[in-house]
Amino acid sequence: MTDWTLLRTPSRRNFLKTTAALAVAHCVPGMARDAMPETGKTFAYVGTYTGTPGAGGNGEGIYLFEMNTATGELSERKLAAKTPNPSWIAIHPSRQYLYAVNEIADFHGNSGSVSAFAIHPGTGALHPLNTVSSEGAGPAHLSLDASGRYAFVANYAGGSVAVLPILADGSLGSAVDVHLDHASLGSIRATNAPPGSFAISGHDAPHAHMIAADPQNNFVLATDLGQDRIYTYRLNPATGRLTPAERAPFVALPSGDGPRHFAFHPNGHWLYAIQEESSTIVFFLYDADTGQLTAQQTLSALPQGFAGSSFASEILVSPDGKTLYAANRLHDTIAVFAIDARGRLEHIGETSTQGDYPVQCRIGPGGSFLYVCNRRSDNITSFRIHRDTGLLTFTGHYTPVGSPASIAFLP
Repeated sequence: MTDWTLLRTPSRRNFLKTTAALAVAHCVPGMARDAMPETGKTFAYVGTYTGTPGAGGNGEGIYLFEMNTATGELSERKLAAKTPNPSWIAIHPSRQYLYAVNEIADFHGNSGSVSAFAIHPGTGALHPLNTVSSEGAGPAHLSLDASGRYAFVANYAGGSVAVLPILADGSLGSAVDVHLDHASLGSIRATNAPPGSFAISGHDAPHAHMIAADPQNNFVLATDLGQDRIYTYRLNPATGRLTPAERAPFVALPSGDGPRHFAFHPNGHWLYAIQEESSTIVFFLYDADTGQLTAQQTLSALPQGFAGSSFASEILVSPDGKTLYAANRLHDTIAVFAIDARGRLEHIGETSTQGDYPVQCRIGPGGSFLYVCNRRSDNITSFRIHRDTGLLTFTGHYTPVGSPASIAFLP
């Protein structure tokens, strides 16, 4: 039995952080000199659905809050940027820039877009830099590589993934690489759906749903819900281009299950994928040298005996690597799993989100609070994380915001 802590010692963790910081400083001009000063404030940015055609929503763009690190409360809401459907946001490693997808299909024809903003160091205010094509309709996910040189975007409606270069001033360049998925669609009904489930979506065409680099920044992984696949690409750090992994360019999930999101364990050797239509979690061993995934365990994100429809949405691993959290829409819960020394999961509890249709959840800076974006109830709820067990307790704080979809923190 291997203890994961032997694979991730504190010294190695600090080394990786230092290496990533140096890489960003070398690759992004001015970062070492002009990195944001400490303000003593922790900002939270919330992207929303804004009511554009085909999406609906009650938000107006990206909102700015201040987080109370002692209580978990979010306060002093301001509209920081008025932009259409910023349903996923990410902050640059330098903390100077914020990027948001615009989940639309009419940018310069039939594409979505990605918008770049500069962050004011004292107030957290956003200043628009530019907006570029996402190279596909309906972008649903965005992430940045560790060097801060590239933004990766997954276009759900367009079935494509793209790499956008981040320029010296933080603005975005036109895509340097685009991959469009083709054919090989899964079944309409999920292989592992709960009894009586009508959770049917996304197998009419390829639908790229998430894209992110591995912890080593050597490979980029991308889910396609319609194809029931997780793709692996080798990243060229000089050009940003993606090449299908030589040994295993993709791994197939059970037909119809619909892989949505994934999360790496802090040790970099375990990956957990959540499937939207089957509400299952699959634990994979990850080979950092080849990018290959090998399935080890499959279990439900729903309670034992559950019957009916639910759509799984988000998956998180705690910073200490001991706990995994999974969000369930319609069932409206956060499921909690303990991670053992082999990476396997054990269901230890669940907590109501105190809202309707949780589309995303995130752990705040410091690791003490978990936040849930409840899209249909127009609120964000916060939960205290019990460090000894990983279980959650509702703080009593409801933060009103129209159709919240994504939250990101700037300590």
